[in-house]
Amino acid sequence: MTIFAQLLGAVKYIVKKADMVLLGLCLVCTAFGIVLIASATNYLGASTQLRRVIIQAAGAVIGIGAYFILSNVDVEHFAEKWWIFFLFGLGFIALLRWFGVDDGTGNRAWLKFPGVPVSIQPAEVVKLTYTVLLAKQIAWFRDNRRMKGLGSLLFPAAHAGFMFVWIYFFSRDAGSGLVYLIIYAGMALAAGLAWYWFAIGIGGLGMAIGLLAVFEKLPTYWVNRFRVIIDHSFDPRGVGYQQNRGMLALGSGGLFGQGLFQGIQTQGGEGSLPARQTDFIFCVCGDELGMVGCVLIILLEFLLVYRCFQTARQAKSSMDALICVGFAAMLIFQTVENIGMCLFVMPVIGLTLPFFSYGGSSVVTLYATMGIVSGVRSRTLPDWLRKT
Repeated sequence: MTIFAQLLGAVKYIVKKADMVLLGLCLVCTAFGIVLIASATNYLGASTQLRRVIIQAAGAVIGIGAYFILSNVDVEHFAEKWWIFFLFGLGFIALLRWFGVDDGTGNRAWLKFPGVPVSIQPAEVVKLTYTVLLAKQIAWFRDNRRMKGLGSLLFPAAHAGFMFVWIYFFSRDAGSGLVYLIIYAGMALAAGLAWYWFAIGIGGLGMAIGLLAVFEKLPTYWVNRFRVIIDHSFDPRGVGYQQNRGMLALGSGGLFGQGLFQGIQTQGGEGSLPARQTDFIFCVCGDELGMVGCVLIILLEFLLVYRCFQTARQAKSSMDALICVGFAAMLIFQTVENIGMCLFVMPVIGLTLPFFSYGGSSVVTLYATMGIVSGVRSRTLPDWLRKT
């Protein structure tokens, strides 16, 4: 057998183990997103537009490679060396202290190394190892203590809380840290943690935030971002500017939109629709493809989440199932928050729309997360061995 034939056989084996339905959904979302990014950056000129499109496409290609690799990896084996991945996550995020880049809002969420043309968001990458390790931890409590003891709440919650604080300390990016807490909440709920713990936690957090706000201990921009949700007329040219422009874009599109590369807000100048290729890509869709295009985005995100939950139900172990649930919770929260932000019902916290918003490290990480889900699906038990 020739080397070429052996290589072809290996490729066929790798592809055969991957969940091609899930990959197909990811590719459709990415292609749709690239078209929207091309339109959103059209006003910047052909060279900048092409650069953004190439970066997004390159991220997708790298992500597809990661997808196939992780589809053939049993992450449970890697989780046995949990301390290595835990320390890697802490160290990678801590690099922001020396190589972090301020995005103009006070956040230092991006790493930019000298001489390297691209930047990386560590919180996105570490999300992979964090979810796997947290799933291992919660699965142990579920299988050994049935999520009944106080330890089954405190230890995983402390892990999630510590990561939130660590991310915020080095980057001041509360939005990315919040995703980590949501992943924990989704896993804990799926593992059977009692509802009253969630009620206590949410109630306690709400009281703490309220007290901090009363005593003016919260950053002013945090308070204002929530205030503008309640009162849309508050500071319309300041903290409410982005969302006001986003609502104009969504409203101007109507049912079918004004056409690709034809949106009034999307094709306007610099101040027309801020962050249109990242945080407000959903508004670009509404402006140019109307409600029909927006519904299509929601449907595609729903199908991705559904596939994750479907895989979780068929998983061969608690840990594998919880990994899928954690990534599904991530997709749900980021989608709901991003779209809610565009609809002016959620605060702006800098979360992108999965697979649609511009961001190389984001799209690579998303493909990697779905690759892990695909790997779980390739290891599912046959129907005759699965408990009913």
